[in-house]
Amino acid sequence: MRVFSGIQPTGETHIGNYLGAIKQWVKLQEKHECIFCIVDLHSLTVPYPVGELQKRIKEKTIAYIAAGVDPKKSIIFVQSQVKEHTELTWLLSTVTPLGDLQRMTQYKEKAEKYKKNINAGLLNYPILMAADILLYQTDIVPVGKDQAQHVELTREIARRFNKKFGETFKIPKALLPKAGAKIMSLVKPNKKMSKTDNPQSYIGLFDAPEAIKRKIMAAQTDSEKEIKYDISQKPGISNLLTIYSLFSDISVKKIEKQFKDKGYQFFKEKLAQLLIEKLEPFRRKKKELELRSGYLEKILTEGRKRAQIIAQETMKKVKQKMGL
Repeated sequence: MRVFSGIQPTGETHIGNYLGAIKQWVKLQEKHECIFCIVDLHSLTVPYPVGELQKRIKEKTIAYIAAGVDPKKSIIFVQSQVKEHTELTWLLSTVTPLGDLQRMTQYKEKAEKYKKNINAGLLNYPILMAADILLYQTDIVPVGKDQAQHVELTREIARRFNKKFGETFKIPKALLPKAGAKIMSLVKPNKKMSKTDNPQSYIGLFDAPEAIKRKIMAAQTDSEKEIKYDISQKPGISNLLTIYSLFSDISVKKIEKQFKDKGYQFFKEKLAQLLIEKLEPFRRKKKELELRSGYLEKILTEGRKRAQIIAQETMKKVKQKMGL
């Protein structure tokens, strides 16, 4: 089975990215053929600092490897370095109805957030994502809940293309984590954790111990003291329970019993200790990789070459089917 997924090189990699995507990748690479991309082309749809893009790509490469993605087991590469991604995007755009793109939740949210930058790329983002996935004849796409709608559109685009031009693409399936598919903000627990928000709203994968403790202790909860999972009435403490459960591999029910009558402050202190302990190996690996630029470049070069072999084979097939 072939797996494809990717993360944009925008902002800091946080525990939401790790729990919602990278943690899955690390397990999947043990049994499947995995392709993990740094999707830099996707990041161009919103305002970004041009001079920092290459630095961010390097940081994201380090994050992948430090968090456990093994370049000997998986292909790691930069999206823009494989031209077939943009080529297939154009071809798929000819079979994608405009209405399907306008219905995308993420497009509506970003159009609202970036009112002065509602560009065509923002609208066509799902077609590029479909090209990313279909280019590698992907079976499984591990994503968070916020991207599930895009994978469903990818499936529809593949079906439509196959019906019009003949069997060409595999129909991929989304793989969502059973828990933790959507880690929420520490400041606004009704909103998804995001690296583009206030830094206090997320725990970075490489945050210093003192920063982790400060952010967890300040995390929004409620006026009660009962440590109980109730996403509708107690979203703040429910989010912290989910994080604790996923990093400890202990069920939420057991954690509730463990901290019964202990109070929020005590629970937060223990959660901060847990995160500091679990993230320490990532911090150490990051420091090591920052000193090995040549090694990182070699990984991305080899990843690009391996990805291109698959991408070129798919494009050859697509062009033949379309009469090009």
